[in-house]
Amino acid sequence: MKRGMAILLSVCVLATVAYFTASKWAIRHKTLTLYDPQRTDRPVEIDIAVRRDREMESIAEMITLPVAILNHGNTVKFTEYSFLANVFAMRGYLVVSVQHDIDSDGPMITQVGEEYVGRRSHYNRGIANIMFALDELKTSYPNADYHQLTMVGHSNGGDISMYFAKRYPDMIKKVVTLDNLRVPFITDGKFKILSFRSKDPVFKADPGVVPNDEVCQKAGITVVKTTYQHNDLSDRGPDGVKNTIQSILDRFLDDNTPSGQVEAEKLQNNPGLIAAAVPQ
Repeated sequence: MKRGMAILLSVCVLATVAYFTASKWAIRHKTLTLYDPQRTDRPVEIDIAVRRDREMESIAEMITLPVAILNHGNTVKFTEYSFLANVFAMRGYLVVSVQHDIDSDGPMITQVGEEYVGRRSHYNRGIANIMFALDELKTSYPNADYHQLTMVGHSNGGDISMYFAKRYPDMIKKVVTLDNLRVPFITDGKFKILSFRSKDPVFKADPGVVPNDEVCQKAGITVVKTTYQHNDLSDRGPDGVKNTIQSILDRFLDDNTPSGQVEAEKLQNNPGLIAAAVPQ
């Protein structure tokens, strides 16, 4: 009996290792630098993540790829959110991570007392980057749904995501933010929102950004309260943080998260990461 259980356990371990090895090779990452002629050939770097089989099916006009736009936080690179990009890619999304700032832009300045602490211009620049990247990708990936986007972002990237959704609600399917601090959530209920909140002594959301529980429940917003630090919500963070976020994100994409404000621990029932995300 014990020997049989040992053999079964070994088989399960080997299957798990095989799965994650296959997952790694199943996703293709490609980094491109585009130049926007409308903004003096401003360079816009993007990283594309897509499942190889889904990419081939879209080229053969068998499927239309859903699209997720991934927006980085201030001082974090667009390539430092692979733990998020891989979840979407394994689910068959075309994932586009956009680099929003370049060296010549200079540092981001906070202007207390102004709307969004003076960052509207940064959000508008982010929107211009996204729109330009989408227009360029329509040639390479014509069979993708650019009209119903899933917007994802950390910190300042989360604010760009929410601001984009505010400006172009008809282009949005879902919004996922990781500790955006400036732009208030959209509460009209036109699309579902998932937001992970840190417990950080330095990084605090401005008043009015995160709705109360009653508003969240009515508007289809899930606010996940965590014990994590603000700067842990990227590839730089501990594996345990990324694993929990992946698991909850997976449930959200299946519409299996409850609206309202909940603790991360209450939603982390399945630590299987992206295994359940593979389309059947």
